[in-house]
Amino acid sequence: MPKTEAELFAFLADLGISVSTVRHPPLYTVADSQSLRGEIPGGHTKNLFLKDKKDNFFLVSVGEDAAVDLKQIHTIIGAASRVSFGKPEMLMELLGVIPGAVTVFGLINDTQRRVKVVLDQDLMAHDVINAHPLINEATTSITSADLIRFVEATGHDAAILKVSA
Repeated sequence: MPKTEAELFAFLADLGISVSTVRHPPLYTVADSQSLRGEIPGGHTKNLFLKDKKDNFFLVSVGEDAAVDLKQIHTIIGAASRVSFGKPEMLMELLGVIPGAVTVFGLINDTQRRVKVVLDQDLMAHDVINAHPLINEATTSITSADLIRFVEATGHDAAILKVSA
């Protein structure tokens, strides 16, 4: 069973990481979430769940307005081939979330460490990063330094790379 939002918050609290969360109607796209700008300061994420031909999975988190060249990103993130979007079933199996709720916080569910996480360098330049807390009906704000601590606490390496154009 995937972790719940409450279990995520307990995990963060156990790490001594303070976050703030704003509730809102379900958001499925970056366009939906842009209606909240001004209410929630910081960098807002767009998350890509990708796979290569060898079934290596990647979670790439970039700023909401970032342009990502999907024909070239494989050379940056270390994929074995060009990448495609991972299927919803694998998204649920590995990160415990549904399409529209893809989030770096889903790494809490990747206990087998099958997903390589890539955080865009431009996104990480923000002091505060905003992401869904496993559901798309809330946005959680976390400092960029604490986000790296969270990623590492899940057993993943926080690869910070320049992936946006």
